[in-house]
Amino acid sequence: MLLYLSLSQGKMLITLAFSIWVALHPVHVTMTSIDYISGTDSLKVFIRMYYDDFLLDYSLSGLPFAERDYSDNDTLPAGLLNNYLDEKVSIIVNNKQLKGKLLNQTLENNEISMNLIYRTEKKPRTITVRNLILTGLYSDQANMTIVRINDLEEGVMLTPAKTEQTYSLGRSKGATKKI
Repeated sequence: MLLYLSLSQGKMLITLAFSIWVALHPVHVTMTSIDYISGTDSLKVFIRMYYDDFLLDYSLSGLPFAERDYSDNDTLPAGLLNNYLDEKVSIIVNNKQLKGKLLNQTLENNEISMNLIYRTEKKPRTITVRNLILTGLYSDQANMTIVRINDLEEGVMLTPAKTEQTYSLGRSKGATKKI
């Protein structure tokens, strides 16, 4: 028996299917926190994103991939992750590009979390954060970034249209400002 739908019923069915797809479609958000460890020359950086989005972005980045399938919730070797993060996340302190080092990674419920350390000067005056994670994949990508240095604690949403933020750090609490 064939089922015939009227034009209006077909449109309703398409609208319903599209609505369900939108409701089930995952959000495109990553979380990054950058914390200056007072009295040291280090920034602690934490990054969390969906693992399947990460694998897709990594595979499209042109970076070398190991000869195995990582889609089965297995973590990547530290060297590959460091290469990816060097390409996608830039932290510039006092006009000097920093290089991060992966400390550890965890994978749970399709989310990969990474902790990194960046060596810097003991007295940061400016910091620029550029985050390109997933910005080439999704036009609605939001890379939520929190920066905590001395008296500055500020969050910013970096997107494909706005990929970086620069902060000028003052000596007193009232002297911090966003550029």
